[in-house]
Amino acid sequence: MAKISSIPPSCQVGRRHMLQGSVALATAAMAASPRRAKAKAQAALGRFKLGVLSDFTSLFSASGGEGLVVAVRMAVKDFQAEHPDAGFDVEVVFADHQNSPDIGATAARQWFDAQGVDVALDVVNSPIALAVGDIARSANRVMLVSGSGSTRLTGDQCSPNTVQWTYDTYSYGHAIGDVLTREGGTTWYFVTADYGFGHDLQEQTADAVTRAGGRVIGATAHPLGTQDFSSFLLQAQASGAKVVGLANAGGDVVNAVKQAAEFGLPQTQRIAAINVGLNDVFAMSLPLAQGLTVVEPFYWDMNEGTRAWTKRFVALYPKNYPSMHHA
Repeated sequence: MAKISSIPPSCQVGRRHMLQGSVALATAAMAASPRRAKAKAQAALGRFKLGVLSDFTSLFSASGGEGLVVAVRMAVKDFQAEHPDAGFDVEVVFADHQNSPDIGATAARQWFDAQGVDVALDVVNSPIALAVGDIARSANRVMLVSGSGSTRLTGDQCSPNTVQWTYDTYSYGHAIGDVLTREGGTTWYFVTADYGFGHDLQEQTADAVTRAGGRVIGATAHPLGTQDFSSFLLQAQASGAKVVGLANAGGDVVNAVKQAAEFGLPQTQRIAAINVGLNDVFAMSLPLAQGLTVVEPFYWDMNEGTRAWTKRFVALYPKNYPSMHHA
């Protein structure tokens, strides 16, 4: 599907100017005294520490977690191979935030304040990413987000210390909402994860549905990590909506799709799993995933480059194929 960007102009321009300014300053210094500038840069950089802050044991571990640490280490080796004279070492550390904003924020503070971590990576789970983003800005460190999709990261909490890299709820919600509504899914009922990401995904999708001429006739919210979707799905079924929008992710979307099939929803309603990835398809099984419309920034079999990178990844991490977050 088409790539959609939701970065507000003010945030987008600020990052571009920041990068251009950094390049200009570095170029000027190198032109004035290449050897002296290079020596200073190497001395200043020294040891560079990357911290993978992810879910290693729960809902989002298949698309992040241990596989993400593998992917980050691959990236470090690739960079060092391409820049053998860069003059600094990179260490990769990691922590499991257990989907708790308090645990995630505590880990980030310890990393930035006491352990010399320069960059926090992944930070799946939007409330955690928003909390760590504030901490990174206060500590003047960097947060590189591949796991959280909240549009607030480039909206009201836009920060020069945060880069949102892989996707956001705007791109997913508007792509799926627009396409399915124009294909005839003119009435929607949402089953939504009851936290920031879920509500944001519902809001963005509902906006696209309305703009395409459809309407939302109801919604219900479920706890993060629930195992029983029966009451929520039965409400969606009773609504008579043409589309049941699943505004959740990870293990939640897998369980919701499985249980929707058990209750027979796909026989009369279209299931819109708004945020589903390859790892989720493996978990729910290919037969149950049939008919889902998926938006993916990365797919392992897209081209020669993605296939070659995936072959390297799977050799190091044979548990599953890479997600968009890994890539």
